[in-house]
Amino acid sequence: MKELTKRQQEVLLFIHEYTAGHSFPPTVREVAGHFGISVKGAHDHISALKKKNYLTQRGKRSRTLEVLMENIADDNLLETPPAMQKIAILGTVAAGTPLMAVENYESTIWLPMMFFRSGQEYFALRVKGDSMCDAGILDGDLAVVERCEQASSGEIIVAVLDDAITLKRFFREAARIRLQAENSAYNPIFCQDVRIVGRLATIVRNY
Repeated sequence: MKELTKRQQEVLLFIHEYTAGHSFPPTVREVAGHFGISVKGAHDHISALKKKNYLTQRGKRSRTLEVLMENIADDNLLETPPAMQKIAILGTVAAGTPLMAVENYESTIWLPMMFFRSGQEYFALRVKGDSMCDAGILDGDLAVVERCEQASSGEIIVAVLDDAITLKRFFREAARIRLQAENSAYNPIFCQDVRIVGRLATIVRNY
């Protein structure tokens, strides 16, 4: 690990622990979001790790990063148990047609602190439907959401429309808002206003 910068070590550790916790690796966008850097910045760190033979990637498809464990000099770093944080599960969010749902405490889940940004609040919702499947979000997944009321175009958000909760990619257009599915079988939702309750932080999946 001596060849790596501190941030490269952090990125490598994040990819390793994310993969261990989800059974699949993060996307470049998820790496960028976790560290609060640009997608290009995350791509540069990943490229450096690949050049130094700490990471490999199968083609150019999403979620194909793999840590090359045989080339890791400091195994103790990767085997250190991560600090954990308790997150409340508050019900169901529709990845499809908006689903009536009340923000109601259901249970809690413990997740590694690496999934969260310092000073932010988080909650989790169960995903129902397949409209976000092309973004790697499947029916039955647990969506971990960072509380917020504003979002940038292109972010995946949890939105409230007429007391219904839905998970979609957010775009602000000239005279309207577009909530875009990540499945060609679904039409986008257009509206003049929407109440944003959070942006997607990560997905937890059980097999």
